[in-house]
Amino acid sequence: MTLRKISKEQPEKFEFNQENFEEAKKIIKKYPEGKQQSAVMSLLYLAQNQNDNWIPLSAMKYIGKFLGMPYIKVYEVATFYTMYNLTPVGKNFIQVCTTTPCMIRGAYKIVDACKEKISKNENELSEDKTCSWMEVECLGACINAPMMQINDDYYEDLDKEKALKILDQIISGKKPKPGSYRGRLNSEPENNRKTLMDIKNA
Repeated sequence: MTLRKISKEQPEKFEFNQENFEEAKKIIKKYPEGKQQSAVMSLLYLAQNQNDNWIPLSAMKYIGKFLGMPYIKVYEVATFYTMYNLTPVGKNFIQVCTTTPCMIRGAYKIVDACKEKISKNENELSEDKTCSWMEVECLGACINAPMMQINDDYYEDLDKEKALKILDQIISGKKPKPGSYRGRLNSEPENNRKTLMDIKNA
């Protein structure tokens, strides 16, 4: 399991902005009376999105009070699941899948692109503190390998040149178009359909 490190630099205070405050109340209403603590994962995700992709200790304490649950229980959830970042990762967090399907189709070329454009080491902020990258296990887009996830978006069917162009765009403050970079729709076959070609009335 990945070593879960807590940032040494912590903001003193955190609270939801008005939009997330209203969203948190809506999420809690989905659970039965007395079971509001079940919303903890969703609220942690809200906090992470609001705070440039990472969750400070003050946010965990705030969520504990918000849900009426001990801070330590919020901390246990946040430190267990690797989808929660406990140190700053920048506004653009790049996750490169290097599991077997992506690996055999060139995932480490994508890693090389990240090393060139962002930082030589994973889990290390870029010089301008806006980006970081890391290798991750399967992101569930094996048929469109190799791929990477930037924040909530998937970028698929990549090679090093395409990855470099995508990274250049996010570094310059632009939002690249997510999806396949070989022009296919979703996970359709690259060279048109191979099955269910005959349309006949039974």
